[in-house]
Amino acid sequence: MTPGTMRTSDISPPSIPLRGMRFHAGSGPATALEHLRLLGAEPVTGRGNAVLLTAPDDAVVEARVTWGSADNQVYDEATAQAAAGLMLVHGRRDGSPRGLAVDYIATATGISTMQGLLAALIGRVRGGSATAVDISADRVALLTISQYLAAACADDDEAIALAPGGPPFTTADGVRFEVEALDVSVWAEFWRAMDAPQAALRKGWRPFQFRYATACAPFPEDLHHTASARTWIQVRAAANASGADVCRLHTLTERATEIQTEPVLPWELIAGAERRTAGSGSTGSTDLPLTGFTVLEAGRRVQAPLAAHLLGLLGANVVRIEPPGGDPLRGMPPACSDISARWLALNRGKDAVEIDIKSPTDRKRLSELAADADVFLHNWAPGKAEQLGLGAEDLSAVNPGLVYAYTSGWADRLADAPMGTDFMVQARTGVGEAARPADEPPMPSLMTLLDVLGGMLGTEAILAGLLAREHTGRGMRVESSLLAAANLLTAPALDRIRAGGQPRRPAGFRRPLPTGDGLVAATDEHANAAADYTNRIRELSTDDAIALLRDNGIQATAVTTDLADLPADPRFADALTTDGHGAVAVSSAWRFR
Repeated sequence: MTPGTMRTSDISPPSIPLRGMRFHAGSGPATALEHLRLLGAEPVTGRGNAVLLTAPDDAVVEARVTWGSADNQVYDEATAQAAAGLMLVHGRRDGSPRGLAVDYIATATGISTMQGLLAALIGRVRGGSATAVDISADRVALLTISQYLAAACADDDEAIALAPGGPPFTTADGVRFEVEALDVSVWAEFWRAMDAPQAALRKGWRPFQFRYATACAPFPEDLHHTASARTWIQVRAAANASGADVCRLHTLTERATEIQTEPVLPWELIAGAERRTAGSGSTGSTDLPLTGFTVLEAGRRVQAPLAAHLLGLLGANVVRIEPPGGDPLRGMPPACSDISARWLALNRGKDAVEIDIKSPTDRKRLSELAADADVFLHNWAPGKAEQLGLGAEDLSAVNPGLVYAYTSGWADRLADAPMGTDFMVQARTGVGEAARPADEPPMPSLMTLLDVLGGMLGTEAILAGLLAREHTGRGMRVESSLLAAANLLTAPALDRIRAGGQPRRPAGFRRPLPTGDGLVAATDEHANAAADYTNRIRELSTDDAIALLRDNGIQATAVTTDLADLPADPRFADALTTDGHGAVAVSSAWRFR
């Protein structure tokens, strides 16, 4: 069982949408199989390479997962990271591509598998005919970097140079820490309290601010020097005085001890009142499973917007709730047709309604919109929805059949938790250690690992809530979190600790090998064998190096070193399209049949 989760019996019965169903899989993503159990399905012995989910009436829904097409040189986690650009994005801080030591794509693909199964079941309940869904892990991989990909393919330049650099910082007494400040005044006050040079704190703000978008933060070395001259006690005092948040990097060993007393499901599902309305009606046999559903999304940054984007790919009509004047992130560079390429990656195809949530009149408008919606989704700060009269109880009163979804940082599980943003959660939960092999210092990835994975968990929770509603007629309250995403990523490392082993992957794990004109990455299975050819392939072109390795029984692929090359990369034929604004878009990872 995944560390930090609870058993199905710990969920209230009306909230278990797969109760009475059975599944078997000779092979399948481990995350999907665990989540099937948690949602109430019972495992039975099976063989084959598909996940088969059987309902009490013996109707079967099949999920088939592939890494990619037979000839696209994507065979496993390592080669998918290399080909799809994750090694490139994760390596930006360091100045060269490097693999994530966690099985990030496999975990995301497991969640995508669950999304596909749940969506197919919802479609079947509503009259659809899909009995199977195919999931492509290579497209899931592209989805996880869709923001970076869209920005790289835009005509405009980036807001800052994509150069090496970034947190964490190290104190005089050896504490490595992350800092979070969402406002320039807080950032400035923190560094002034640390006695940093004025020029350095001014020059450092923009790359720090954009690190979520660029996966690097080339700010002045003077900031690192300033931190290294202060003790951890002094750093915390500066944070308290300025309103900034700081978090030391916790180890996996610390996390293994802590998580034993902190059982956290990947999501929380709570049944609500009886539904008074007829619901969303039926869907045609050729429609996507969520055709006819309406989703209201009041999301910021990545987590909630991505969750809603995935629901849109499954057929839902998504309406964004934006502040007066529209979402300011629409203007984040680089742009395509005057709209941020990054913003389009998460929000294309959505309708928008401007609502001033500080206005009682506009809050009433939002409640009226929720009365006719199927899902309300937000990732506001903890307690904000309730303060505004827009909490689950408030909106369920006007729509008892509503699936009310909250994508949070910590799910209220850690009393001493810092701000619930991606890099702070990585630091607090040991992801910064798990993501790097043993010969690299622990540090959170500047790729938004948890925002993306947390958003995907949010979609899965909403689909589970919608399916439960279809079965019971009750509205649902569902919650997912960045903490749950971190638990999924660190689970294998924590298992190794409990087994008495080393938590981190060995030195050089998933490190690409240089060729005469680029880099290659072998599969995890063939990595050691490929290393024996290092000197020979260093003199060859990348294509010749791959051919040499293949002739010696070693599977490998070229490492993408420029995201702008991916739309023309034959390994991803038909996986990428261009939207009406000229921005690159990742095609759906699901195919229903």
